[in-house]
Amino acid sequence: MLSPQAHLPVTQREAFLNELWLDYVHAHPDIAALRLWPTDTPPAYYTLLTLNHDIYGTSYLGPALTRLGYETVGHYAMADKGLLVTLLAPEKGGSWLVLAELQTGTLCKAPREALIALMQQGPPKGDELQAVLHQERPWPMPTWNLYQTLLKAHPLAAWLAVMGPRLHHAGFDSQQTGVPLTTLDRQLHEAGMMGGDSMHHGVFPVSNLLEHRFYLTTAQKTVFAEGDEHRLCLGGLALVQKHMGDDHKHVAELLLPHHTRCEMA
Repeated sequence: MLSPQAHLPVTQREAFLNELWLDYVHAHPDIAALRLWPTDTPPAYYTLLTLNHDIYGTSYLGPALTRLGYETVGHYAMADKGLLVTLLAPEKGGSWLVLAELQTGTLCKAPREALIALMQQGPPKGDELQAVLHQERPWPMPTWNLYQTLLKAHPLAAWLAVMGPRLHHAGFDSQQTGVPLTTLDRQLHEAGMMGGDSMHHGVFPVSNLLEHRFYLTTAQKTVFAEGDEHRLCLGGLALVQKHMGDDHKHVAELLLPHHTRCEMA
């Protein structure tokens, strides 16, 4: 699967999206190998996962993304998930961004302090947006024991410890691919991509206004700080399809369920 933005003129925003996509498929080669729909089909949205610390927080990333031509169309506090979700629409069309920020204050004291201590071990990081979101993990790999501790505290904290702030998954609108969702679902299962067993795999629950499928990428060998090797699924792919009568909104606007979100000013 080629970069969905490769056919566009290379503006600053497209260059950012290209790098975001290349980092994503490099981390998940099984997604790069898919040929189930036209390779120039852009994702409907990208879900970026970060946390409220230093230059990785929404307070920094939001204005930086605005300078790239995105407009913030909603902030949602999902208290039960410990997330602040910001929805950003491209000014001239294209893939939307869903920026999910883990609130470290929702973690218990011990895992929160361990995660922040891990982050503080990283070298000074440039403040360019590209350096923040898709240029390798910005801190050392955690130990397996720390990963397990964070996994019990919050699966997204464990994911961030291993991957760093970056693209968690891309979401494709089956209507844009030209292939029915049921067909794509069958083909992805035949390709070995299985649906996740937890809604945390998709970062947040999704509204019933959409048909939604989330698929884990193939587990890959991951080497932890003390040399332990374990196979982990560290990302995914989403497919969405609007129900009849919902054509007036973009699929990204329908993602978050109303009963689990609290809109912020």
